[in-house]
Amino acid sequence: MSVPYVLFVATNAAVIGPNNRATGFFFPEIAHPFTVLDRAGVAVEFASPLGGKPPEDSYDAEDPEQSAFLESKAYRRLSRSRKLSEVDVLDYDAVFVPGGLGPMVDITGNPEVQEAVARAWNAGMIVSAVCHGPSAFLGVTIDDGSLLVRGRKLTAFSDAEENGYADEDVPFDLEAALREEGALYEATDPWQPKLVVDGRLITGQNPQSAALVGGALVEALGQNR
Repeated sequence: MSVPYVLFVATNAAVIGPNNRATGFFFPEIAHPFTVLDRAGVAVEFASPLGGKPPEDSYDAEDPEQSAFLESKAYRRLSRSRKLSEVDVLDYDAVFVPGGLGPMVDITGNPEVQEAVARAWNAGMIVSAVCHGPSAFLGVTIDDGSLLVRGRKLTAFSDAEENGYADEDVPFDLEAALREEGALYEATDPWQPKLVVDGRLITGQNPQSAALVGGALVEALGQNR
């Protein structure tokens, strides 16, 4: 059996909002799920809308998994991420969109991202995201003509978490936007781990949930092959 392959789609946005807040992908939201997948023998490739080195946010040198990822060959590959338009999502078994505030800038509403997510879903692949990453699912229409998130259980960064953290920086409220598209949104207390698996849709609420998403991907990939 071939090795399962996951495509991580990271942001290229380095700033967000009227105050030009520095942002990017939230470092543990790549490092933690990557570590879980790598230990399980799952391969990972990195893409981004523009290709190249995605900006990063909130690296914690005290976290051994983050520091190990920073020194890894995987981080070197991330630094030369493939341009999403040059990637065929059907070459992979799953798609994962990490969070950080950056996705609210260049992932949300991006036609190339929407097409990749829709093609993956329509092909029976696993689609996953964490924190602000589920913003990639907004506006995605699948092959039956419905919105991807409509009637499906999921989670993402909550209103309660955004308030006081980045409510003055983000262009819209993610929880509300997902609910408006018909998502069956769930959340737990702020900054506590929360994983939601609804068939092939796997989501985590916040940075504390990133490793859980990685574990759910490992399990789903085993069942989906």
